[in-house]
Amino acid sequence: MNIDKKIEIIKSFAEEIVTEEELRELFKTKKKIIAYDGFEPSGKLHVAQSLMRTITVNKLTSTGIKFRFWVADLFAMLNNKFDGDLKKIRIVGEYFIEVWKACGLDMKNVEFIWTSDFIKEHPEYWETVLKLSMHASVQRVLRCGQIMGREDSVNNPSAQILYPLMQAADIHHLEADIAQLGLDQRKVNMLARDIFPKLGFKPPVVISHHMLLGLQFTETNLEGMDRKIAMKMSKSKPDTAIFITDSKEEIYNKFKKAYCPEGQEEDNPVLEYAKYIVFEKYKKITIERPARFGGNLEVKSYEELRDLFVDKKVHPMDLKNSIAKYIDELIEPVRLHFEKNKKARELKEKVDSFKVTR
Repeated sequence: MNIDKKIEIIKSFAEEIVTEEELRELFKTKKKIIAYDGFEPSGKLHVAQSLMRTITVNKLTSTGIKFRFWVADLFAMLNNKFDGDLKKIRIVGEYFIEVWKACGLDMKNVEFIWTSDFIKEHPEYWETVLKLSMHASVQRVLRCGQIMGREDSVNNPSAQILYPLMQAADIHHLEADIAQLGLDQRKVNMLARDIFPKLGFKPPVVISHHMLLGLQFTETNLEGMDRKIAMKMSKSKPDTAIFITDSKEEIYNKFKKAYCPEGQEEDNPVLEYAKYIVFEKYKKITIERPARFGGNLEVKSYEELRDLFVDKKVHPMDLKNSIAKYIDELIEPVRLHFEKNKKARELKEKVDSFKVTR
């Protein structure tokens, strides 16, 4: 695969690349390129974190890049997930890994690394955190606080300062050439790019993927918040997200209530599910419509679907029901895995029993 083709694949999911020139140079000069993303084990996984993440990672690794999943158990503790109980957090992390496997993650190109295990073996990590802290203002670090899912508040724990500095240190210690996280993590990745040269570290290329909209998005979500962050789905609001083990009934009910303005592509979460998940898995789909409205439509691309919807040739309810059907089909193998596989079933039962703290 030539470099142009590799960049084309990455551009198919990247919302932003900082910078494309540096990425191209990486492909030219480095044999083993490493990308990473970190996940707090924080509860159930929704489809953006599971199906969509699997699609993105498989695309990335198809170019020859190796991917390191940072299972950020200490970060979940800092963020008070499950009251900071590391035993519970570990179980949730194991559940995450089981979900990604069930979603079809290409395991031969992926490595899972646990934060707590790594830092025990590499105590020099803390020296890096301290050095980073010497080159970042408190104000700038606090601006990165949204990565913890928190708004600015004088009542926030001081962990909000430690967390972004640790996340920047992760990039260096994982030897990541590429920080490939969601667009909501951009601030801390740019912090790393700015500070690393001061410490003699090579700054990472930042490839930010799209953040899937929450199904219940409305303009009222945006008051006092960054637009991109306010619009994304949230575990704390279950109706905004499809979880990977949701039942067929739950999926259809959530799509039924989803925000889907007629004839509008912008800020339309149902179309986003079609674009970023359904058409990544299907070459063509059928939009089911009653015969009196013209009958079923066979659609061969997202662009075709978008145009039909914008021209009001597809009704929002027909779009919702059709996309719900395909999302249910994609989730069904994962659902079955967690029903039939003993280890997976026990993990899910434990995670379901844990009370999530906010």
